[in-house]
Amino acid sequence: MSGLKVEVHQEAPIPLAAEFYCAPGEVLALVGPSGSGKTTILRTIAGLYRPRKGRVSVDHEVWLDTDAGIMVPPHRRAAGIVFQSYALFPHMTAIGNVGAALEHLPASHRKKRAAEILQMVNLRGLEDRRPADLSGGQQQRVAVARALARQPKALLLDEPFSAVDSATRERLYQELASMRRRLSMPVVLVTHDLTEALMLADNLCLLHHGRSLQYGRPLDVLERPASVEAARLVGQRNIFSATVVEQRPEFGFTILDWEGHRLETAAAPVFRSGDSVAWLVPPSKVLLHRRDRPSRGTSENPVSGVIAQHILLGDTAVSVLHVDGRDDRRITFQVPAHVAERNRLGVGEKASVSLLASAIHLMKPEPEEQRTLNDRNC
Repeated sequence: MSGLKVEVHQEAPIPLAAEFYCAPGEVLALVGPSGSGKTTILRTIAGLYRPRKGRVSVDHEVWLDTDAGIMVPPHRRAAGIVFQSYALFPHMTAIGNVGAALEHLPASHRKKRAAEILQMVNLRGLEDRRPADLSGGQQQRVAVARALARQPKALLLDEPFSAVDSATRERLYQELASMRRRLSMPVVLVTHDLTEALMLADNLCLLHHGRSLQYGRPLDVLERPASVEAARLVGQRNIFSATVVEQRPEFGFTILDWEGHRLETAAAPVFRSGDSVAWLVPPSKVLLHRRDRPSRGTSENPVSGVIAQHILLGDTAVSVLHVDGRDDRRITFQVPAHVAERNRLGVGEKASVSLLASAIHLMKPEPEEQRTLNDRNC
C-alpha cells in the first residue's frame, strides 16, 4: 500500500497506542490537547524518537519495525519536517537555508533549484533575506521550502501556524491548501486547533494520552464522535443521558426517553429497547422556533425553556436554554446575530427549539466512575 502507515504502542515512558494511515496527496491532522502524544508520534515518523513497539512505512519502504529490528536513522528517511520554531539557520539567507537541504544535488545546481522551490512557496524576490528580516509567515514558508527541498516521501508539520498572527495564519491556510494540490506525498499536520483541522485536513486522528480515540473525516469526528470521551475532546457541549424505549426501523427512527421527553433520532439499531445511551446534538443543529411565525421542523423533538446565558461572538449569538426551566438540562444553541435580535433572545426570555432527529448522535454511556469524575470536574 502506498502512502504513510504508522503504528506505535508502548506503556512507558510516554503511553502510546495509535494507528493511522495517510494517503499520497492527503492531509492528515493529529489533533489533541497538550500532552496527547502528537509531537512524539511525529518525531517517531521522522526517526527522532524510537517507541518500544512500532512500525512506520512509506510507499512500501520500512523506516521502523521494532519487531524486525529496523530503525532507519533520521538522515536516511525521506521525511521533510517543519518544526514549530521553524529552526532556520539565522546566519543564512532564505536561499541558503533551502540550499542546505540540497546536498543530494551537485553544488552547481543547488542555487537554481533552491530559487525554484522558494518561488513555489511564493517567496520570489526574498531569496537574499535572512530570517531576522522576514516576517513570521515568510519564515514559515522558508521552512516549508527547506523541507520540500529534500524531495520527501512525507511532509510533517508540527504546529506550523502557532507562531504567526491571525491574519498571516489565514493566508498560510490558503497557501497550504493551494500547495497541497501540487504535492503527491502524505502530509501529517500536528495541531491542537480543531477548526484548523476542519479547514485543512482530509482525515483526522483524535489523540488523548497517547491513544487514538477516533480516525475519520474531520466533520464526522466532530459531529459523530465514537465515544463520550471523544465528544468532550472535540468541544461538544450538548451531551446527555437517555433510555432507548422503542425501535421503529420501518420509519428509520429510534425513540428515546430523555427525562420525560420523547425524542426521535435517526435509526441506531445497535442499541436495544431498555439500553442506556449517551446522546448529543451539535449547537449548530438546534433549530430555533421563530416568534413571529412557525418554522419548518418545529414539530420535530420540540423543547422549551428559559434562556440562562446569551453571548454575542461577532456575527454569531450563542445561547444556553434551561429546558423546562431546569438548571440541569442545558441546551446550547447558536444562530446568526440578526436572527437572535429578530427573535428578541436574551437572558430570562422564553424560547423553544427543535432537536433535529438527523443531527442527534447516540453513543455508549460513560462508565459510572468516569461520569462521576467528569461531574466533579465540571
